[in-house]
Amino acid sequence: MIITPEEFSNGKILLIDKPLHWSSFQAINKIKWSIIKNYKLKKIKIGHAGTLDPLASGLLIVCTGKFTKKITEFQEATKTYTGTIRLGATTPSFDMETEIDQTFSIEHITPELIEKTRQQFVGEIVQYPPMFSALKKKGKRLYEFAREGDETIEIPSRTVSIEQFNLDTSEFPNIHFEVICGKGTYIRSLANDFGKALQCGGYLTALRRTKIGEFSVDEAISPDEFVINHILKSTK
Repeated sequence: MIITPEEFSNGKILLIDKPLHWSSFQAINKIKWSIIKNYKLKKIKIGHAGTLDPLASGLLIVCTGKFTKKITEFQEATKTYTGTIRLGATTPSFDMETEIDQTFSIEHITPELIEKTRQQFVGEIVQYPPMFSALKKKGKRLYEFAREGDETIEIPSRTVSIEQFNLDTSEFPNIHFEVICGKGTYIRSLANDFGKALQCGGYLTALRRTKIGEFSVDEAISPDEFVINHILKSTK
């Protein structure tokens, strides 16, 4: 599909499948500078609705022009994630960004205990964002304090909504999940808290965002595919 420079400037909603190991900033920056360079524009208004960590992949809604005003609306929408929690150990970042710091026995874990614990994480729950996150405190990102080894920083809790928390235990101690949740939910914190509630620890080993509101990752393409199919072909 050919997209004209006028359409980008006036406003487009782009569905991007952010690759693993890319930051959200890298994904949007590639698209932004490809538009500016190939259409010879001086500038373009562009933004995304909801950051994904480099260790997560999936749906990123990118808005240009007047549709950047819809970003807040998309951020408020219900989101769906799939992924994997590894039981029996913890990491400081609650995922694979940092090394395992503690290991625990999983001999006491039964299907009944997993199901009973799962039910505790449906509805409104209280979370503490991960110390390794981009939230700001005293003008600095939390991950900056974490990397400096500063453990004195207090992180305020937040109440979030979990509509569904579905589990597949067929590859135990790897627990595959699908979560449908509200704004502000940290899936890394959910993994850590779930492991803590089971008294065996847990951390996130895979994460993919599959839906934001009515938008699905099935309709999205990678930043590279977008540049090739919608920008370079349009400027030939």
